[in-house]
Amino acid sequence: MGAIDVSVVVPLYNEAESLPELVEWITRVARENDLECEIIMVDDGSTDGSWGVVEALRGQYPSIRGVSFMRNYGKSAALYCGFEKARGEVVITMDADLQDSPDEIPELRRMILEEGYDLVSGWKRKRYDPLGKRLPSKFFNFTARLMSGIKLHDFNCGLKAYRRKVVKSIEVYGEMHRYIPILAKHAGFKRIGEKVVEHHERKYGKSKFGLERMIKGYLDLISVSFMSHFGRSPMYLFGGLGTVMFLLGFVAVLWIIVEKFTSGHPLTNQPLFYLSLVAIVLGVQLFLAGFLGEMINRRSTDRNKYLIDSDLDN
Repeated sequence: MGAIDVSVVVPLYNEAESLPELVEWITRVARENDLECEIIMVDDGSTDGSWGVVEALRGQYPSIRGVSFMRNYGKSAALYCGFEKARGEVVITMDADLQDSPDEIPELRRMILEEGYDLVSGWKRKRYDPLGKRLPSKFFNFTARLMSGIKLHDFNCGLKAYRRKVVKSIEVYGEMHRYIPILAKHAGFKRIGEKVVEHHERKYGKSKFGLERMIKGYLDLISVSFMSHFGRSPMYLFGGLGTVMFLLGFVAVLWIIVEKFTSGHPLTNQPLFYLSLVAIVLGVQLFLAGFLGEMINRRSTDRNKYLIDSDLDN
């Protein structure tokens, strides 16, 4: 096999019915556009026999490579492992449910190579998801745009294209797959574009969207915003707040002591005295939290380790 033009990373969970059609579609698009393509299927602990389908497809399509997790780790873990295996000059991700169209692959690749983007995110302008999924998504995207400064309409679209260097430079964990553009920007890849992509109605299975995913998504948005601004130096945030609180509390205590000697009022009769002590204690704790964060940050080790049950590789 020569140089890989495109690596298509497909995270999947209980999508056995859609996989044959998806692989055939990707292969046909690659052949029609004369692209050397590898398909990396990452089975996130499926219970419906999806991995057996992948193994069977490997016999028909040698371009398939795959990983099967022993349990369900989540989409971010699947993407992380898929990115590690990717060898193509352009890496494209898409969901396995056939709602993303492989016909978008050539244009996404062109935008990366010819227009110079580091990352191109799909925008499902016309969606076929239920209203209960679309409304939270709109609010989520608005919040992500506001906090990150990245002008994308659809942060969570599964159809994205990356320059190979991007996926080798970022770590995706938790529910951070929603915020890959933010992670890429934080890593120094600032040429982030957007393309309107076709969205199809779900043909097989059911959506994995749930309320808990939305809650986790917003908690991760807070995490990624913190990491973007203070991830390398948590002391700037916690140490700064701690210092301010300590100084305010200390100055207030001094003022109360001076007032006691001038007016004779007992210290314990003044609520401000107790509030000042609380401010001093909290200030010290915040400062120590920032200091410990700095120490941990500088001694951090690999945080992503997944138990792999099976591995198809070339």
